[in-house]
Amino acid sequence: QVHLVESGGGLVQPGGSLRLSCVASGSGFSINAMGWYRQAPGKERELVATITWGGGTDYADSVQGRFTISRDNAKNTVYLQMNSLKPEDTAVYYCNGRLRVDYNRILITYWGQGTQVTVSS
Repeated sequence: QVHLVESGGGLVQPGGSLRLSCVASGSGFSINAMGWYRQAPGKERELVATITWGGGTDYADSVQGRFTISRDNAKNTVYLQMNSLKPEDTAVYYCNGRLRVDYNRILITYWGQGTQVTVSS
């Protein structure tokens, strides 16, 4: 069993910064990639950023240049540094992991419970 747990969300003023963290815990798994998605009220869940465990990254156009995704392979942890935050960044942010479990060749997607990010004056 694998659990993804996010932390670091909260309330911040426009132009401010937050750093989200997500740790994958459990046993018998290896990480192929992790990422962040977000869902605002009334909108579909959308990709924010992803990173492979080899270090390749991908960003949504809306956050390019403001957000930075990184990972610590040894800690099974992914981070999202969010700078120059805007009100439209307000959403529940979900951690996503693509994992191999018990030496299975198939990649399985796991989701965290989500953490609220609110950008408001």
